[in-house]
Amino acid sequence: MARPLRIEYADAFYHVTTRGNERKDIFKSDRDRERFLEYLQSASERYGAVVHAYCLMSNHYHLLVQTPQGNLSQIMRHINGAYTTYYNTKRKRFGHLLQGRYKAILVDKDAYAQELSRYVHLNPVRAGMAKRPEEYGWSSYRFYISGTDRPKWLHTKFIHAYFSVDRHEAEKQYRKFVEQMLGREYESPLKKAVESSILGASAFVVKIRKKYVDGRSGERDMPTLRRLADRPTIDAIEKKAGTLCGKDNGGLARKVTLYMSHRYTGKGLREIGERFGLSQSGVSQASKRLEHEMAADTKLRELVKGMKQGLGLSNV
Repeated sequence: MARPLRIEYADAFYHVTTRGNERKDIFKSDRDRERFLEYLQSASERYGAVVHAYCLMSNHYHLLVQTPQGNLSQIMRHINGAYTTYYNTKRKRFGHLLQGRYKAILVDKDAYAQELSRYVHLNPVRAGMAKRPEEYGWSSYRFYISGTDRPKWLHTKFIHAYFSVDRHEAEKQYRKFVEQMLGREYESPLKKAVESSILGASAFVVKIRKKYVDGRSGERDMPTLRRLADRPTIDAIEKKAGTLCGKDNGGLARKVTLYMSHRYTGKGLREIGERFGLSQSGVSQASKRLEHEMAADTKLRELVKGMKQGLGLSNV
């Protein structure tokens, strides 16, 4: 299997996660988690890491991190290396603590930073470790809904700015944004990442591919490079849906276009929502409804299959 691409450049934004070897716990005490946060602080001070969000689970962690110096590899060597040394020394053990390389997805922050922060902060709720995200003490969520005692190395302003320029109002609106998904199932935004490497609107993916991927060689990366291609536009999907569904389709073409746009264009929920006059959550819900309809409707499944073939997505 090809290893995911490592794309590094100044001011890049990533979702990073690392799991314990054999999925074993990597945090066994509050002191372990405190020490890990100390390494986030030192990564900020020494290597310029900008940490936007974090969540420390039992056998893995999530970070949203920005790299003004384009040095993600250096930052992660420091964090994971220092923590492994601490953990092994404390417990007089040897060997690997973490499962292979960390997983880093390059993110179009303007399209996905908000949604990813919500996904990160709801991890303890989805795992049944807390009923509400503020009840879990080892994520950055409490600093997003109340700036009291926020560590200097944690940056909340970027994501808060999407909600309000006033900090208190931003905290209030962000809480509402996260709570919209309490008790509801929703698809991880990370599933939209291209080749488990890039998450963003189609224009972002194309830009990154042309600037940082095209022309790279090496057998290890070739399968990924071959598949990292432009996604279809919403216009192309809409045209194909109109052809296959016909004019008198009771809104079927619109529903199929929205579903295909959500699944295959790489565009963010906001951009798709603006096109269809829906909220971001409305896009996700409409897409999921059609998915459920497809499970019970053979003709609808065949229609979507024909759409994929017609758009060159039959292998996606």
